[in-house]
Amino acid sequence: MHELSICTAIAAIVREHADGRPVDRVRIDVGALRQVVPDTLAYSWEVTVDGTPLAGSILEVHEIPAVLACGDCGADTTISVPVFRCPCGSTSTSVVSGQELLVTSLELCPV
Repeated sequence: MHELSICTAIAAIVREHADGRPVDRVRIDVGALRQVVPDTLAYSWEVTVDGTPLAGSILEVHEIPAVLACGDCGADTTISVPVFRCPCGSTSTSVVSGQELLVTSLELCPV
């Protein structure tokens, strides 16, 4: 379950940027190709921050779909399984989105 190690890394980033201020919400983008289970990630966040200054903060996960660009026909295609082939049959594709794992914002508690 690599979600725990991901949450540990996210918590370190949040602590650094919050600079001691209380955090209410952390927003992240997670690409479909990252093989991260959002519900497991949210649970892992609660376990990771329990007993820390981040306890009670919410991890809000925004899932980014996997999108391929076809070099032959020019189409952008959203995929639901990791098959990197365009509907036109071409394998000349590149990933446009779906590999993200980014902390996008922090919502700090009012002081």
